[in-house]
Amino acid sequence: MDRGTLGSAQSGRLLVEVREEGASAVVIPAGELDHHTADLLREPLDECLDKGFTRLVVDCSRLEFCDSTGLNVLLGTRLKAEAAGGGVHLAGMQPVVARVFEITGADAVFTVHETLEAALGG
Repeated sequence: MDRGTLGSAQSGRLLVEVREEGASAVVIPAGELDHHTADLLREPLDECLDKGFTRLVVDCSRLEFCDSTGLNVLLGTRLKAEAAGGGVHLAGMQPVVARVFEITGADAVFTVHETLEAALGG
Protein backbone atom coordinates (compact mmCIF):
# COMPACT_ATOMS: atom_id res chain seq x y z
CA MET A 1 0.00 0.00 0.00
CA ASP A 2 1.34 3.43 -0.91
CA ARG A 3 1.94 5.44 2.24
CA GLY A 4 3.38 8.89 2.19
CA THR A 5 3.37 11.53 4.90
CA LEU A 6 1.88 14.74 3.62
CA GLY A 7 2.31 16.88 6.73
CA SER A 8 1.18 17.82 10.19
CA ALA A 9 -0.01 20.79 12.22
CA GLN A 10 -0.11 21.23 15.97
CA SER A 11 -1.30 23.50 18.76
CA GLY A 12 -1.27 22.74 22.45
CA ARG A 13 -4.65 21.01 22.22
CA LEU A 14 -4.81 19.53 18.73
CA LEU A 15 -2.33 17.68 16.56
CA VAL A 16 -3.27 16.89 12.97
CA GLU A 17 -1.31 14.40 10.89
CA VAL A 18 -1.92 13.81 7.21
CA ARG A 19 -0.73 10.89 5.12
CA GLU A 20 -1.47 9.31 1.78
CA GLU A 21 -2.96 5.82 1.63
CA GLY A 22 -3.37 4.87 -2.02
CA ALA A 23 -6.02 7.15 -3.53
CA SER A 24 -7.10 8.48 -0.13
CA ALA A 25 -5.74 11.22 2.08
CA VAL A 26 -5.92 10.13 5.72
CA VAL A 27 -6.27 12.99 8.18
CA ILE A 28 -5.72 12.15 11.85
CA PRO A 29 -6.75 14.79 14.38
CA ALA A 30 -5.69 14.06 17.97
CA GLY A 31 -6.95 16.04 20.93
CA GLU A 32 -9.71 18.65 21.09
CA LEU A 33 -11.42 20.04 18.01
CA ASP A 34 -13.17 23.28 18.90
CA HIS A 35 -13.41 26.98 18.08
CA HIS A 36 -9.75 27.54 19.00
CA THR A 37 -8.32 24.61 17.03
CA ALA A 38 -10.70 24.25 14.06
CA ASP A 39 -8.37 25.96 11.58
CA LEU A 40 -5.68 23.39 12.38
CA LEU A 41 -8.00 20.79 10.86
CA ARG A 42 -9.57 22.96 8.16
CA GLU A 43 -6.27 23.93 6.57
CA PRO A 44 -4.90 20.39 6.04
CA LEU A 45 -8.29 19.21 4.75
CA ASP A 46 -8.38 22.08 2.24
CA GLU A 47 -4.78 21.34 1.24
CA CYS A 48 -5.68 17.71 0.55
CA LEU A 49 -8.52 18.82 -1.72
CA ASP A 50 -6.24 21.36 -3.42
CA LYS A 51 -3.75 18.55 -4.12
CA GLY A 52 -6.46 16.57 -5.90
CA PHE A 53 -7.51 14.15 -3.18
CA THR A 54 -11.28 13.83 -3.36
CA ARG A 55 -11.55 10.86 -1.00
CA LEU A 56 -10.69 12.00 2.49
CA VAL A 57 -10.65 9.65 5.47
CA VAL A 58 -10.69 11.31 8.88
CA ASP A 59 -9.42 8.91 11.54
CA CYS A 60 -11.28 10.12 14.64
CA SER A 61 -9.89 7.47 16.99
CA ARG A 62 -7.65 9.99 18.78
CA LEU A 63 -10.18 12.83 18.77
CA GLU A 64 -11.23 13.48 22.37
CA PHE A 65 -13.72 16.31 21.82
CA CYS A 66 -15.57 17.97 18.95
CA ASP A 67 -17.84 21.00 19.24
CA SER A 68 -20.09 22.63 16.65
CA THR A 69 -17.19 24.55 15.11
CA GLY A 70 -15.30 21.32 14.49
CA LEU A 71 -18.43 19.70 13.13
CA ASN A 72 -18.87 22.61 10.73
CA VAL A 73 -15.30 22.17 9.46
CA LEU A 74 -16.07 18.55 8.59
CA LEU A 75 -19.44 19.41 7.04
CA GLY A 76 -17.87 22.13 4.90
CA THR A 77 -15.13 19.78 3.76
CA ARG A 78 -17.73 17.15 2.90
CA LEU A 79 -19.50 19.60 0.59
CA LYS A 80 -16.24 20.55 -1.14
CA ALA A 81 -15.21 16.90 -1.55
CA GLU A 82 -18.60 15.90 -2.94
CA ALA A 83 -18.53 18.84 -5.37
CA ALA A 84 -15.21 17.43 -6.62
CA GLY A 85 -16.73 13.96 -7.05
CA GLY A 86 -15.48 12.46 -3.80
CA GLY A 87 -16.42 12.33 -0.16
CA VAL A 88 -15.39 12.38 3.46
CA HIS A 89 -15.30 9.14 5.44
CA LEU A 90 -15.11 9.16 9.23
CA ALA A 91 -13.49 6.29 11.11
CA GLY A 92 -13.08 5.12 14.69
CA MET A 93 -15.13 7.76 16.48
CA GLN A 94 -14.95 7.74 20.27
CA PRO A 95 -18.39 7.68 21.96
CA VAL A 96 -18.18 11.30 23.14
CA VAL A 97 -17.49 12.49 19.58
CA ALA A 98 -20.01 10.11 18.00
CA ARG A 99 -22.67 11.55 20.32
CA VAL A 100 -22.19 15.04 18.84
CA PHE A 101 -22.77 13.60 15.37
CA GLU A 102 -25.82 11.64 16.54
CA ILE A 103 -27.61 14.49 18.30
CA THR A 104 -27.05 16.88 15.39
CA GLY A 105 -27.97 14.33 12.73
CA ALA A 106 -24.58 14.77 11.06
CA ASP A 107 -23.95 11.02 11.26
CA ALA A 108 -26.58 10.64 8.53
CA VAL A 109 -24.62 12.72 5.99
CA PHE A 110 -21.21 11.11 6.47
CA THR A 111 -20.03 7.61 5.70
CA VAL A 112 -19.01 6.37 9.15
CA HIS A 113 -16.75 3.34 9.64
CA GLU A 114 -15.87 1.47 12.83
CA THR A 115 -12.14 1.42 12.02
CA LEU A 116 -9.61 3.11 9.77
CA GLU A 117 -9.00 -0.21 8.03
CA ALA A 118 -12.71 -0.48 7.16
CA ALA A 119 -12.72 3.09 5.84
CA LEU A 120 -9.77 2.28 3.61
CA GLY A 121 -11.49 -0.82 2.32
CA GLY A 122 -9.09 -3.24 3.97
